[in-house]
Amino acid sequence: MNRPRLTLRTALALMAVLTLAASGCGRSEPPAEEKADIQADPPAETTADTTAAETERDEKQRFQVPVHYRTLDNGLKVVVSPDHTAPVATVAVYYKVGLRSEPKGLTGFSHLFEHMMFQGSENLPKGAFDQLISGNGGVIQGQTKPDTTLYYEVVPVHIIETVLWAEADRMGRLTVNQENLDNQREVVKNEYRMKIQNQPYAEFISVRINETAFENWQNGHNFWGDMVDLDAANLDTVTEFHDTYYAPNNAVIAVVGDVEPDAIFAMVEKHFGDFKARPQPSPPDLSEPKQESEKRAEYLDPLAPQPALAFAYHTPERGTPEYYAMGVIDLILRSGQDSLLYRRLVAEKGYSSFVGGGINLQGGMFDYDGPMLWAGYLIHDQAQDPAAIVADFDDVIEAFRETLVDQATLDRAMTKFRSGFYEAQGGRFGISRADLLASFALFDDDPSKINQIEANMAAVTPEMIRQVAQEYLRPENRSLLFLEAGAAQQQAREQ
Repeated sequence: MNRPRLTLRTALALMAVLTLAASGCGRSEPPAEEKADIQADPPAETTADTTAAETERDEKQRFQVPVHYRTLDNGLKVVVSPDHTAPVATVAVYYKVGLRSEPKGLTGFSHLFEHMMFQGSENLPKGAFDQLISGNGGVIQGQTKPDTTLYYEVVPVHIIETVLWAEADRMGRLTVNQENLDNQREVVKNEYRMKIQNQPYAEFISVRINETAFENWQNGHNFWGDMVDLDAANLDTVTEFHDTYYAPNNAVIAVVGDVEPDAIFAMVEKHFGDFKARPQPSPPDLSEPKQESEKRAEYLDPLAPQPALAFAYHTPERGTPEYYAMGVIDLILRSGQDSLLYRRLVAEKGYSSFVGGGINLQGGMFDYDGPMLWAGYLIHDQAQDPAAIVADFDDVIEAFRETLVDQATLDRAMTKFRSGFYEAQGGRFGISRADLLASFALFDDDPSKINQIEANMAAVTPEMIRQVAQEYLRPENRSLLFLEAGAAQQQAREQ
């Protein structure tokens, strides 16, 4: 789990891998006053024709990601999306095993195994993979998310086949020995101490929110792992984990960049085609009971210089119309300085300098497969009464639940989504595009869903927003967490 270090100002930044900038897209329409002038009393036939023409025009203007998709005989899924902007490419390999896959007694194991994948393979000794990429001016990374473990490289296109060969080597011929296991176990434990236990607010966001909001252990346990559980991992466990989950029929390869699809398919077939499919265990039960009453929890952070407050609501099922409406709700309520919560809690009341959060704090809006939370958080001064903050928060939420969103507000939200979506798909050397393609292939067997995102967001109406808000922003569907600032208390005692 590649998590950024926390500073005081950004201490509540996500303790998870930075992934897709999941924001949105959609067509901006003129404000209502302008539309009245443009469409003053047209004949009924003209209105229908105009609407149809506008819809057809919008469909043609929407950004379309090129998607080429095949599945090998052994079940390995391969997605290629050409982008000839620059002579570089991103190679991403995603495995359908993540933080929620690990069983009781082996917490933290998914993250531990992510580390093991960098410890060498039959033809590449420890460190050789990194040297291959960095020596050619590339980028290499591994990340563990709730439902996937992924590895990607950004490289010049002339070495892309070598990179695919290297990924095949560790998929099929990973070096697993006691020395590597002992070494990486200690690395993971130290990473937890450094990034979570010794950083203010880190455990509050990366552990306590899920732990409080979810009832199912698979969704709510400490993904970083219990130290006792990490010590229990042995060679047999590691070997079994690799043989089970790092199989071709449990993986997808996404390649984005200056490539030709047929050439990539041939390379993948050459280097991965001989691997055998392996039986997959039944997925863990991630189901959550419907929350019928509000939860509240307190947490003392001995390192926090200021108190904090967090909220979490259960969200609609991924991919449904309600789910897209929830994405728009996040944009209106929490995203940006024009958002309703920012305007009330930050600009008007001055409780905090920001309101962080979003859908899926351990990833992005599209890269998970199971129950999820819409969550947010803020740091506030010691003198501020948390009850007053919650009262203002409730005032914003309840007004939002009862009032239809006006068209201007909806247009701004769609513009924010579209801006973030386009920027993500066109930038970062294809990493964000590869993330979406791999996620849709892995979870839905349909990477072309990347081209449905904009239309699904644009289909969200004010009536749908209010309906989803009334159901999912109920007080009974939320958890509130209050962080006590231990460092501030200690300082006060010493004065």
